[in-house]
Amino acid sequence: MDHPESSTQTRTAAPAASHCRLFTIGHSQHALTRLVELLEAADVNAVADVRSHPYSRRLPQFNRPDLEADLRSYGIVYVFLGDLLGGRPAQSDLYDADGRVDYRRVRAEAFFQQGLERLTRAQEKYRVAMLCAEEDPLDCHRGLMIAPAMAERGLPPIHLRGDGSQESNAAMEDRLLAATRLDGLFARIEEERRVALEEAYRSMARKKAFRIRPGERAPWELEFPEE
Repeated sequence: MDHPESSTQTRTAAPAASHCRLFTIGHSQHALTRLVELLEAADVNAVADVRSHPYSRRLPQFNRPDLEADLRSYGIVYVFLGDLLGGRPAQSDLYDADGRVDYRRVRAEAFFQQGLERLTRAQEKYRVAMLCAEEDPLDCHRGLMIAPAMAERGLPPIHLRGDGSQESNAAMEDRLLAATRLDGLFARIEEERRVALEEAYRSMARKKAFRIRPGERAPWELEFPEE
C-alpha cells in the first residue's frame, strides 16, 4: 500500500552522494518517467527489484516485464532479487504466530545473505537502487530489513524520496527512533543508540511487515500475489 510522501521539513538531507553506490527507491504512484528522473538524478544505472511479486493491476507500468523493458530503453539495467530479498517470503517458517513476516528470521537465512552479496558485488560495476513499492523506506522492508543489513556491511544506502530529496540511512534511522519514541538522551551515545535502534527496528517491523490476514491465502499459495 502506498503512503503519502512525508514533508521535507522533517527530513535530513543526505550528504553528497557521489561516493555512494547503493540507493533505495519506492515507485509509489509515480509515472514511469518520474521514477526515471529520480534515478537519473542520483546517476543510478541499475535497479534491483526487491519486491517479492513485482506485479500490480493498479500500476501496470511497474509490472516486471514492462518495467524491465522500459528501464532498458533508458539505459538502466534491471535485475530481479525479490526471490532473495523480498518482503513476502514463500517459506512458512519465516512468519510468526500472527502470520507476520519475521525480519530477523529472514535475515538469518542463506538466501537472504546471497541477495546481500549480489548487491555488494553489483556496486563494483553499477550505482544500484533497490526498488520496492512504498515511497517512505520506514513503511517498507527495504528500509526496515535490507538497509540495516547492508549498513552492517559498511554499505548504508541513500534513500531516494519522491520529492527529489536524498535521505541518508542515518537520517532515516533518526526518524525511526523518533517514530518509535526511542530517541531519548541515551540514544545519542553510540552504544545506547545501537541498542535503541535494534528495538526501534523490531517495533516498526511489527507494524509494517507483511501479514497474512485470517482467511487470506499465503504467498506460497498464490502464483502472482499483488503488492
